[in-house]
Amino acid sequence: MPTCLNWFVIIFMVSLLPPSTQKWLQVTDLYKEVYHHLARYVPKIYCLGPNLNPQSEDLLAQMLLQAPLEWYLCGEDPSTGLAKLEQNNQPSQLCGHVFKVGEPTYSCRECAADPTCVLCMQCFLGSVHKEHRYRVRTTTTSTTHSMDPLAHLSTDMIARCYNVFSVVLKYAVDMLTWDKEDELPPGLEPPDRSDTYYCMLFNDEVHTYEQVIYTLQKAVNCTQKEAVSFATTVDRDGRKSVRFGDFAFCELAKSVIVRNTSRQSKPLRVQVMHSSVVAHQCFALKALHWLGHVIGYSDALRRILCQVGLERGPEGENSSLVDTLMLCDSKMWKGEEELFWDGDYVKDDHDREFSVTDLSVQMFTVPSLARMLITEENLMTTIIRTFVDHLRHRDLQGRFQFERYTAQQAFKFRRVQSLIGDLKYVLISRPTEWSDQLREKFLEGLDTFLELLKCMQGMDPVVRQVGQHIEMEPEWEAAFTLQMKLTHIISMIQEWCATDERVLIEAYKKCLTALTHCHSGFADGEQPITLSMCGHSVDTIRYCVSQEKVSIHLPVSRLLAGLHVLLSKMEVAYRFPEQLPLSELSPPMLIEHPLRCLVLCAQVHAGMWRRNGFSLVNQIYYYHNVKCRVEMFDKDLIMLQAGASMMDPNHFLMIVLSRFELYHIFSSADCRKRYNRENANKDVVQQNNTLTEEMLHLIMMVVGERFEAGIGQVEGCDEIKREILHQLCIRPMAHSELVKALPENENKETGMERVIDCVASFKKPGVTGRGLYELRPECAKQFNLYFHHYSRADQSKAEEAQRKLKRQNGEDTALPPPVLPPFCPLFASLVNILQCDVLLGMLGAVLQWAVEPSAGHWSESMLQRVLHLIGMALLEEQQQLENSSEDNDVYFNFTLKMSRPGEAPSNTASVLALLENLQNAPHLEVHEDMIRWLLKTVAGIKTMRERSASTSTVTTACDKDKAERKRKAEIARLRREKVMAQMSEMQRHFINENKELFQQSLEELDASTSTSLEHSPASSDAALACVGPRRSRPREKRQVVTCILCQEEQEIRADGKAMVLAAFVQRSTVMSKNRTRPPHDPKRYDPLFMHPDLSFGTHTGSCGHIMHSHCWQRYFEAVQAKEQRRQQRLRVHTSYDVGNGEFLCPLCECLSNTVIPLLPRTMGSSSCEQPGLGQWLKTSGQQIKAMHSAHRKLQPVSEYWNAEHSVKGTHMFPSSDKCPMNPYSSTIKEMLTTFGTATYKVGLKVHPNEQDPRIPIMCWSSCAYTIQSIERLLVDEKKPLFGSLPCRQDDCLSSLARFGSACWTAACQPTVQGHFIRLLVEASPCILDVDMLHLLVSVVLSYGSVHSQDSSGLSVDAVQLHLFHLITVAHMVQILLTSGPGKERGNPITVRVRAGSARVKGHCHSTTVVCSLPEVGSGWHLWRCVKTGILPYLRGAALFFHHLHGVPAPPELFPRESNSLIDLPDDYSALINQASSFTCPKSGGDKSRAPTLCLVCGSMLCSQSYCCQTELEGEDVGACTAHTFACGAGVGIFLRVRESQVLFLAGKTKGCFYAPPYLDDYGETDQGLRRGNPLHLCHERYRKIQKLWRQHSITEEIGHAQEANQTLVGIDWQHL
Repeated sequence: MPTCLNWFVIIFMVSLLPPSTQKWLQVTDLYKEVYHHLARYVPKIYCLGPNLNPQSEDLLAQMLLQAPLEWYLCGEDPSTGLAKLEQNNQPSQLCGHVFKVGEPTYSCRECAADPTCVLCMQCFLGSVHKEHRYRVRTTTTSTTHSMDPLAHLSTDMIARCYNVFSVVLKYAVDMLTWDKEDELPPGLEPPDRSDTYYCMLFNDEVHTYEQVIYTLQKAVNCTQKEAVSFATTVDRDGRKSVRFGDFAFCELAKSVIVRNTSRQSKPLRVQVMHSSVVAHQCFALKALHWLGHVIGYSDALRRILCQVGLERGPEGENSSLVDTLMLCDSKMWKGEEELFWDGDYVKDDHDREFSVTDLSVQMFTVPSLARMLITEENLMTTIIRTFVDHLRHRDLQGRFQFERYTAQQAFKFRRVQSLIGDLKYVLISRPTEWSDQLREKFLEGLDTFLELLKCMQGMDPVVRQVGQHIEMEPEWEAAFTLQMKLTHIISMIQEWCATDERVLIEAYKKCLTALTHCHSGFADGEQPITLSMCGHSVDTIRYCVSQEKVSIHLPVSRLLAGLHVLLSKMEVAYRFPEQLPLSELSPPMLIEHPLRCLVLCAQVHAGMWRRNGFSLVNQIYYYHNVKCRVEMFDKDLIMLQAGASMMDPNHFLMIVLSRFELYHIFSSADCRKRYNRENANKDVVQQNNTLTEEMLHLIMMVVGERFEAGIGQVEGCDEIKREILHQLCIRPMAHSELVKALPENENKETGMERVIDCVASFKKPGVTGRGLYELRPECAKQFNLYFHHYSRADQSKAEEAQRKLKRQNGEDTALPPPVLPPFCPLFASLVNILQCDVLLGMLGAVLQWAVEPSAGHWSESMLQRVLHLIGMALLEEQQQLENSSEDNDVYFNFTLKMSRPGEAPSNTASVLALLENLQNAPHLEVHEDMIRWLLKTVAGIKTMRERSASTSTVTTACDKDKAERKRKAEIARLRREKVMAQMSEMQRHFINENKELFQQSLEELDASTSTSLEHSPASSDAALACVGPRRSRPREKRQVVTCILCQEEQEIRADGKAMVLAAFVQRSTVMSKNRTRPPHDPKRYDPLFMHPDLSFGTHTGSCGHIMHSHCWQRYFEAVQAKEQRRQQRLRVHTSYDVGNGEFLCPLCECLSNTVIPLLPRTMGSSSCEQPGLGQWLKTSGQQIKAMHSAHRKLQPVSEYWNAEHSVKGTHMFPSSDKCPMNPYSSTIKEMLTTFGTATYKVGLKVHPNEQDPRIPIMCWSSCAYTIQSIERLLVDEKKPLFGSLPCRQDDCLSSLARFGSACWTAACQPTVQGHFIRLLVEASPCILDVDMLHLLVSVVLSYGSVHSQDSSGLSVDAVQLHLFHLITVAHMVQILLTSGPGKERGNPITVRVRAGSARVKGHCHSTTVVCSLPEVGSGWHLWRCVKTGILPYLRGAALFFHHLHGVPAPPELFPRESNSLIDLPDDYSALINQASSFTCPKSGGDKSRAPTLCLVCGSMLCSQSYCCQTELEGEDVGACTAHTFACGAGVGIFLRVRESQVLFLAGKTKGCFYAPPYLDDYGETDQGLRRGNPLHLCHERYRKIQKLWRQHSITEEIGHAQEANQTLVGIDWQHL
């Protein structure tokens, strides 16, 4: 706070403000006056010592520095003047909202021009776009400014604004770009200069947190916590002062920092700066804050500030203040940049998306501005040339060379790629109108772009490695990264060309010229050869892909392919053929390099390039991958189609055979006979077979891929329909899977939503699954087995799925090719490939090979492709026949050619004859259906061609067939009716003959039904008593169980071997009504009485699997030994902590930390004559009094429980003379001790101590808490109290209850008796501070220690009934004391009364109760309060006695209220918006990087950051981990808002991620918010998470997740 002297200065200066402002209004040099004022006061306010006082500094700065500026600006009192400005403000239609870090942005997928067109939440909710398809994302920043007229400002006001803004903004720019450490700009020198300096540490992009922390500890002798604070501030703000003093003192710290950080890299940036320089820089930041605050009053002021910032300085070009800032951006620290560029731009200044260069998105995405920059500033050329200039590494041919890139060069390459993003922004909006200047500049930019592509054409060539494996994997990622970055640019350039015919023609010419230049010497040095086959010959060059260099990068060829398709699509090729250089095209040149690339892929698949390593395999993968294939594989295929359409099909196929290195196989005259390689190399045979298969597939793709608009006569949406259809033929898919399988455009849209309903139906998800799209049955006929985008695995899966579907539908399993759309005229000649002589020769050869099953020169996959090609040809002919008016119009006659035998002298069989021979071949049974379909299609085509027969004859034959079928159907119907009548008559005859047998069966059924009703739980309430002398006695039966380890059976007996259940004990706050209660001191805490708010409890769960105790002990010892070896070897965390007794169940691997012994059910004596409640109270009171008096004479004997640490009223007593015999065997007693000690250790968080008297209390408390937890869980799930529990929970409750009744046998009996006495007689807390179910369980279970020495004849059942009545009355007193008018009891204890005002001891005094009752409105209301409040207690008591005694269950009881997780909003963007306004509580208002919401209490936390780490049990932990111990007793459930991810934590070292409850419209989560689909709350999934929490299964879920995914074990969960 300000000192007295400061206050005096403030008051004095405030009184002088108006005269000072008047002086400023009269001076001619405001700049000089303001600088003089700042030079005088800034060093006296800021940076006066090592410990800054921000509150004092801000107050003084406001009064002494900012207030005079505001007076001058307004010309009057600022409070009045600024209010007037705000009142007269004329806001823009644009909201001008500045997005915070992580704030949701909405982008309409139907209306937005590009993904950068976003709306804030308020604008979106008030727009029509909320009814459209939209995308929600979190943003780094985006601003919308408005420029409005200054009409409401006076001329004087405008002048003053210009003056003030000019001075203040120039001051800020001068100081924040100032690079001198010991001097100030002219005019700011302080009147008196002191020898005070700061050692200032700056952020960089090299050193880690740990290095900085270690260095600071060495340099400035600070603690680790202080060093962490320094490092956090440096990372957040960009700089931090780490030492204050004279120059020598600070210089010493600087030298240590530089020396310690310069050993392995460049040192940290450290400066010793004079305090006055730092002071002025601090105020410069405040001045920028002040400018932002002032312009918020009026958009006119914002406009004036923009004009001041953009006003050109005296130095000429690039001299404005904004220019100065942008040019100095890389020199400023992060805190400066955040202020200059609207704060959130600069989250990490060495990342592009957070730097000032990312402002280009706001300029280049404005269409008018982008057009202007293209036409006037030649923007396209400038961007591309700047990019190319940074890629200086070239080979001898001028192509890019990335293989020699160092790590630093690769880093710079990643940075320069941002220029490609700028080019994308420029092209993202296509022009609707072209001017001559725009055409000229665009084509000029295209020339530059082609120069870039020419440098990529043929880069990174590869040569097949022969002999030995490649020694070092070559660099390939950089080239593919560049290709992926340019993919959308190439597509957008084609889209620009498609909007103007003149541009398209010129672009085509330029691209062809560039390709000709690239291929100018491609035939040089190659030997020309002539290929001859089937009477055709063609000249080409000798080139072997397996021996020569080949490159996968051909961007120029692919761009030309795209433009060639546009010539057809836009009909330019038909309307302006004279303007196109089509006659100059060389088809062999066009197809050469794309064909080489496709042959390379085929040879890699054939295993011929395996010695080239994984780099080539990865390139082939990305070549076909959805991210690259549009501008790589697809364009290569289009180029082949373009070239083949201009060539003789026989010539084309011969060149293809030559490049595949298969020409020698198919060209010989006797290839059908001689190609039998019994002694040939098997690897060569397999390679040639694979190459043949790939070549046939390529031919299918060239002829069959017609779904690109411009190649085939299709619509634009048909291509995406076909993609979706073939993906769904593999299996039903989720929306996200489909989106990943489809290519995205520059707007990240696939177009799927427009067409998905035409081909698929959506199946909604269940609670755990995802929504799936299933293919519509009518679309299955469009399936193409050889779809060109299928991988081999996809093709195999799709084939199996479609054959299975056909078998289910009772159809044959043939998968014929689908009917294809016709080609466009420019590509129409491609169909001739199917009927050319070379292809028929190849088909005949493969079919001839298939006739000989023993020959190894063919494969079934090869034959299947041949059959598919034949089917394509037949369908093409059939389609042309159906669409033609006359037979003479059909020029395609495949059936005629396939029926011709070979010419002499070979006289080979025709293709049709070979098919007929193969039809019944036993070794081709799998292809039988397909061959049959082909022959049937051939017959159908021949029938269509034989239309000369009279129509009447055909009609008559059809009528005869129909009449015959109708007659046969009628005969069959009459026969069925006759058979059914005979069967009915036989049934009646059988029943009449056996009437007595049927009557006897009905009587037995009635008897069994009545018997079962008698024994059903709902028969009578009176017959089902679970407590008291008249309780039901279940029939005694042996309980035999099986050990899961040794598989031996064992009867549960008191004197037998101990059998145990694997169990997990944990602290819990699931039912807590008070999460603010501080934790108890475990050494002094007395857990005898549980408070009704259940702030902390101990829960016990079990997986239900049973073992011998000795088997479990051996298993646990083995686990300990294994984990000890693992820790020595790996030293990592596991999913369980053996040191804390944790292990995994041997059968189900559930997390456990102890075992519960299985005990037989105790059989109480059935005595009818028992005293009533009054007599029992009197008798018991006397007995307890005598026992208590005897006990008080004894002294505590336990050394552990000494006077210093004793719990009030708890004493341990030596054994009396009359010791009851312990009924349990030694192994059972050992397990009783084991479980009791484990419950005590976990519940109180102490070390195990078998002698602690609190062990029985913790066991009883755990039993009661577990019962309450399960009872509430059943209510929440709307299940009955009995009969609906899983076996494992039922067994767990029974074991807990019986253990509680027997645990006194393993403890000191007088101690347990002392607990019983204290529960009933000793001074207890206020009656409102006791949970009555815990009290009931504790009293009933502790009574066994008293009854064992009771000789009065009282039965245990009678005492339990009296105790139950007594505690029930006490609970009713609680309800009456806390019930008033207008209150409906949901929670039994909601109001505390003063202790002592209503204390009820052993005998409840009715006068005390009556006088303490609040006023009650009516008897009905009182009855309702009592009923509602007591039912949960009664349900819990029923569960307790049911599992203690094993009595059959009564009818369902009523429910009670329970805790639940917090309510979440339906729209996830509301959560994102909430998180965006959350600031780190320890970083001075800085945005939290990972805001995380606690789903238990609703607290928002700053997770995964150094700033919010706290110390917990001597270890630094993150905010979430610390919160779990305060809120959830070590277990936490969190929602990471910006990742849309649920986080489970247990303790410090265990955690896992869980699917969030928010789903999109397709039933899928979006963890990481990558897809951006709107997310809405799925209540079923949230209920599932809530159920895990209520069942105390979070720790178990974490254990399962970590066992299934070992990577989770290595995460430092304590830092979250």
